[in-house]
Amino acid sequence: MNWKENLIDSPSGMHDLIRQTQRIAVLGIKTEAQADQPAFYVPKYLAAAGFEVIPVPVYYPEVIEILGKRVYRRLMEIPGNVDLVDVFRRSQDINGHVEDILAKMPTAVWFQSGIRSDAAAETLAKAGIKVVQDRCLMVEHRLVAKG
Repeated sequence: MNWKENLIDSPSGMHDLIRQTQRIAVLGIKTEAQADQPAFYVPKYLAAAGFEVIPVPVYYPEVIEILGKRVYRRLMEIPGNVDLVDVFRRSQDINGHVEDILAKMPTAVWFQSGIRSDAAAETLAKAGIKVVQDRCLMVEHRLVAKG
């Protein structure tokens, strides 16, 4: 298979991916104290929409729960399969998470609006992981829900 087929950028491809998703690990999630930031309110929206959201914050070492869910420090520590990793990290910080993402082998990785790393996307796509870059999962889910 051509690895470039794992780079999802069409609306229909994104919407199919969302429909097939149940468990979402949110890498870089913020806490309730940052409720006005996308890295908190997008996962909160996803949880309210019926997804199982698994918090994987990068900061806040004292926090043990976000959105009423146990916090994991690394993706590979999450028990069971993960359908999608929703990434709230600056583009330049993504490479530091590629090894952890590959160890977990989710079905897909979604880089939120404003986040791109073509090198990381290529590495993940070549490993068989679907990748969406620079799109808001909440916005795309709302389009699917309307559909």
